[in-house]
Amino acid sequence: MKVRMWRGMGKSGEYEDSSEESDDLDESTAALLSMLPNASIVVDRQNEVVRSSPQAYMLGVVANDEIIQPRVLEAIDHVRESGGKTKLDLETQTPQEFLGVAEDLVDSAVPSEEERKGSLAHAHASSNAVKADELQATSRPNWLKITVGRINRDFVVVLLADVSEAIRFAQTRDSFIENVSEQLLQPTSALSQLSLDLEHANGSSPEVRKDAELVRRHCSHLEHMVADLMLLMKAQEPIVASDNNRINLLQLARKVAEQLRSKADAEDIALHVGGDADVTVNGDSQQIKAALVKLVENALGYSSSGSSVNIAVSQSKDGEHALLRVLDQGIGIPKDEQRQVFERFYRGTHQTDATHEGIGLGLAIVKHVALTHHGSATVWSSQGHGSTFSMVFPLAPQHMEQ
Repeated sequence: MKVRMWRGMGKSGEYEDSSEESDDLDESTAALLSMLPNASIVVDRQNEVVRSSPQAYMLGVVANDEIIQPRVLEAIDHVRESGGKTKLDLETQTPQEFLGVAEDLVDSAVPSEEERKGSLAHAHASSNAVKADELQATSRPNWLKITVGRINRDFVVVLLADVSEAIRFAQTRDSFIENVSEQLLQPTSALSQLSLDLEHANGSSPEVRKDAELVRRHCSHLEHMVADLMLLMKAQEPIVASDNNRINLLQLARKVAEQLRSKADAEDIALHVGGDADVTVNGDSQQIKAALVKLVENALGYSSSGSSVNIAVSQSKDGEHALLRVLDQGIGIPKDEQRQVFERFYRGTHQTDATHEGIGLGLAIVKHVALTHHGSATVWSSQGHGSTFSMVFPLAPQHMEQ
């Protein structure tokens, strides 16, 4: 059976390949690997590359028919000994020869002696000619999700999923949102401070104080909206389970309770946390924490003095999901409004003094955090008897793949 081995780029600039016989890598396996959309590598018992797609070279994982990434080699040794499969995230650099700098452009990229002498910045530069190999091409990192699995006792396959474009897009989007938000928040914060000074200035007339208070409230509303919009955007980024993002929900719930303890005490509302200490999920702890803060703030806002709010962590009856619930004894939600509470900018008809300035994004953030983590968000409520909001997440496997 022929096994194709990609050996890199030849002098012509095209990929060279050769074929060798192998009795152990059967034809069906080789055919299946050739049809996979992701880059693939097959190594033998000595970790020598016997088959590799061109992308593996371009992504900086293979060079000279050898895997050059130590973490990938460690993963290969692990699955060869234990079987099964393992996953890891890896950042690599594209090798210099694959950066796309055409040879016929090198000469034009090197400045001539006249050009260098004509530049003010290089007026006193050395007269030695610049060599082509002194050029440095820019390179962007590659972000890879790698799966390593054992084919049989002799061969291990490495699958490379290049997620670089998605990560770059997310980074660009986040940078844009952050920059725009800063441009909004800075003048808003300054205007809020000015209105506060006018509101409490001794020489201010009642009309000025009233207007200053109104401006301050509008500034606070805008700041709140921008912060929630940033949370909402963040909550829609995909979450992939890995060994680096395990979260103990009870520990997280206790942190949220401590963060909001003073607010609960000020309203004379008892805030309790309890549940299963072993419930663990995979995800973004900041996102889940932000969603839980929203739920607890809502519960406090709709609860009366002397009541209680409870945060409960448990497993579902089927043993496959984690439940993170917030229970209150508040005013409850009318039945005909319960389907709409998770919609963006929706505001219920029964607002309290503590909630009437909200903008209606809190529960939308909760919903998207749950969905992004491959879960769901639910509500149970009865007017006059309180509400229970739940976030449901898949439980993290007991033995995470590395």
